[in-house]
Amino acid sequence: VQLQACGGGLVPAGGSLRLSCVAVGRKFSSYSMGWFRQAPGKERDFVAAISRNVGTTYYADSVKGHITISRDNARDTVYLQMNNLQPEDTAVYYCAADRYGSCQYQDGVNYWGKGTLVTVSS
Repeated sequence: VQLQACGGGLVPAGGSLRLSCVAVGRKFSSYSMGWFRQAPGKERDFVAAISRNVGTTYYADSVKGHITISRDNARDTVYLQMNNLQPEDTAVYYCAADRYGSCQYQDGVNYWGKGTLVTVSS
């Protein structure tokens, strides 16, 4: 599976962005999908994940309430809607696909996208 993420950019604090990640290759609906992020000088961390059948979502405590993950299996696409962005949300955001797990843990990820940069100005 090739994961192609887009939608990053520069936004002021309080603004919104929607990231998209298109999966090319294998059957998209067979994978749990997720987003991770890596802030400057920090390790990559889990942000959100969604199950194969769209029934279950998972979020890091730090993003609950202002980030929403969704997927469209007909379009082979997973989205990350981010509202009320703050400077601490500045990071490179990575799309991920997990064939057997929930896509909450990096060691379970089978495929990674290249990342898209989100910069939030104060």
